[in-house]
Amino acid sequence: MVNQNTLDVGFTHEDFAALLDKYDYHFSPGDVVAGTVFSLEPRGALIDIGAKTAAYIPIQEMSINRIDAPEEVLQSNETREFFILADENEDGQLTLSIRRIEYMRAWERVRQLQAEDATVRSLVFATNRGGALVRIEGLRGFIPGSHISTRKPKEELVGEELPLKFLEVDEERNRLVLSHRRALVERKMNRLEVGEVVIGTVRGIKPYGAFIDIGGVSGLLHISEISHDHIDTPHSVFNVNDEVKVMIIDLDAERGRISLSTKQLEPEPGDMVKNPQVVYDKAEEMAAKYRENMKQQAQGGAAPAIEIPVAVDEAPVATEEVEAIPEAIEAE
Repeated sequence: MVNQNTLDVGFTHEDFAALLDKYDYHFSPGDVVAGTVFSLEPRGALIDIGAKTAAYIPIQEMSINRIDAPEEVLQSNETREFFILADENEDGQLTLSIRRIEYMRAWERVRQLQAEDATVRSLVFATNRGGALVRIEGLRGFIPGSHISTRKPKEELVGEELPLKFLEVDEERNRLVLSHRRALVERKMNRLEVGEVVIGTVRGIKPYGAFIDIGGVSGLLHISEISHDHIDTPHSVFNVNDEVKVMIIDLDAERGRISLSTKQLEPEPGDMVKNPQVVYDKAEEMAAKYRENMKQQAQGGAAPAIEIPVAVDEAPVATEEVEAIPEAIEAE
């Protein structure tokens, strides 16, 4: 039998402190931990995450959205996840964030939406020289001016909800770029077909072709598709605001482009230069012949070769100036 009076356990206060240190949790910036709110303060809150000292979350890190009081997000005794934002300060206190968790989940969600080629809707909250700003899942998105399809001045878009498609989702570079034009073109494309004749209005003329508004979206009538005859400049055939009949020869939903032709509607080569009205009068008849030729070539195993030159001014967002694209996560 052991004599309890003579047992020497040899366990000092120093040993006990060392044991606590041995089994103490190690917290590092970037970790996501569970914590319980035990004190709300005017500009922050104290959180118990199992560390020796209560952690602190400042109000600006409580939400992806701007808030005025901690009570808008947190409640006493509430348990939830927190992101460790900064290591211990001189008092041994860790700094936490909810905002970072929400940003991580927002990026994950927009990547998923982009993979699904989803169309999203968002209110324009501001405009700048380069385009318009919206919020998607709490992230700040940018619509380049070249991807806004509206006749309104950009400044009048504030407060308006727009359908949008994703052009660029890059968390590493903090860039979220969207297109209003692509969303409209996709919707319009669902009701359009290659070989269809549509009536449009000339909205712009460039050295390489004319931009035709067809029901709210813009199609390109390239200079090589105006006539079989050589044309030095589209200005020799069209003026801005002219009403024209054109045929759709290509629909590119991925890049949000509609390519048009009057050349394919000419009863005789050069009619668009000599007498455009003849082309418009016989447009449906010539389009029917075009569609029949396409059908025959497809049945013969070879699709018609229609080469559509790409207009540099209408290239995707990769051509936008990097400096013009605001960051998706706003600076502190």
